[in-house]
Amino acid sequence: MKFEHFAINVPAARTQAHWYVEHLGFKIARSRDDVPYTHFLADETGRIIVELYSNPKAAIPDYFTAHPLSFHMAVATKDAAAERRRLEAAGATLFLEEPQPDGSMLIMMRDPWGVPLQLCQRTVPFPMP
Repeated sequence: MKFEHFAINVPAARTQAHWYVEHLGFKIARSRDDVPYTHFLADETGRIIVELYSNPKAAIPDYFTAHPLSFHMAVATKDAAAERRRLEAAGATLFLEEPQPDGSMLIMMRDPWGVPLQLCQRTVPFPMP
């Protein structure tokens, strides 16, 4: 099997999707403008898809109070510190900055709606197919 997507129920799917497009460079692969406002977002490789939707049939988690180790989206970057500053200017907030023993840098943030977003600057990046 091949991974297709992961999905999260969020408070403002349309607005959040556009924030991710503008500030993370994601692209809208598919969307619908009626409830639940589903937006499938692809990363720059097109191989990873996240589905954001606002579905009233299920509770939307309180992302602001949930610990980011319970759930987070992680993106690879070559300069986590610069991305942190840029995303803070766009409304994201810092949760934790963790330099790693191997020289990698992991920065945990929250998007403006509280969804945990991790910036990963790894000394040895994950291999891409």
